[in-house]
Amino acid sequence: MQQRIGPVFIPAGAANAFPDPRTADRDGLLAIGGDLSVERLLVAYESGVFPWYGDGLPVLWWSPDPRAVMDVETLHVSRSLRRRLQRGGFELSWNRAFGKVLRACGEERDTGTWIIPEMIVAYERLHRRGHAHSLEVWEEGRLVGGLYGVQCGGLFAAESKFHRRTDASKIALVAAVRSLFARGVRLFDVQFLTSHLRSLGAREIAREEYLQRLERACDLKVDLTSLDPARFV
Repeated sequence: MQQRIGPVFIPAGAANAFPDPRTADRDGLLAIGGDLSVERLLVAYESGVFPWYGDGLPVLWWSPDPRAVMDVETLHVSRSLRRRLQRGGFELSWNRAFGKVLRACGEERDTGTWIIPEMIVAYERLHRRGHAHSLEVWEEGRLVGGLYGVQCGGLFAAESKFHRRTDASKIALVAAVRSLFARGVRLFDVQFLTSHLRSLGAREIAREEYLQRLERACDLKVDLTSLDPARFV
């Protein structure tokens, strides 16, 4: 087993590479520094690493152990949520309002936000290059929920979600899991397990298992450009 050595400093202008994720510290912090260029972000996700930090801090790169994931086989839709889905009254879309979803996810909360301006710029750049996607939930023409994430082959790394109506973020997550797996995604990453995600069927797996699944997923060719999430709700 790779020994933990703690976070490594990435100087400005360094190559787009990361240490072995297995060398992260106990909290999962792997590296500090670098930038949020498209190229570095793609290498990060393909390596099992993601950025997460607050305003005024250098970029912090993480690879936690265990890692939280969702699988379509274990997706849990409660009776009340099932009734909500059957009742309808909402519209789902894909990549219609990426910037709006991103900013809504970054709205200030009691615990603060890590979706700071430089993150918004970086992920909008990823979106324009076809590597980041959003799923939107609309009600009477108004954006009431959604999520966004990064795709690398058969990996979809869900970054954040939001809701302005009860159950809107749950609807977005259920639609995303069902439609993305149907299209060919094989690894749906949610990073950290929360009670909310657990209630929807998310679970933790060891980082080693995650990295093995990640390698297989990233080798796949999955086209998400014309996804229709409404077909799977």
